[in-house]
Amino acid sequence: QVQLVESGGGLVQPGGSLRLTCSASRSIFDSYLMGWYRQATGNQRESVANITRGGITGYADSVKGRFTISRDNAKNTVYLQMNSLKPEDTAVYYCRSNTGPGYWGQGTQVTVSS
Repeated sequence: QVQLVESGGGLVQPGGSLRLTCSASRSIFDSYLMGWYRQATGNQRESVANITRGGITGYADSVKGRFTISRDNAKNTVYLQMNSLKPEDTAVYYCRSNTGPGYWGQGTQVTVSS
């Protein structure tokens, strides 16, 4: 079965840190691009960070210097390390693989209290 499962969300205070994990099946993980998106209540879903098969990363301006995306090929896993969290980072965070039509995780809630 195809699997793409997220975990690691939670409630943190401003300035805190979280690490999100996206565990994927081998076939889904071995994609050109893996990425993290987020969608805050009332807002459109936006790209946060992405990483290519070769490890090249890209970030939204709003998270540069605070978030780090990485991948562990041995574990078929993508991570999003989030530091210096701000209330405006509050959103549901989604993992995506662009394999085929694209696959989305179920989303994990990140709440940064103000």
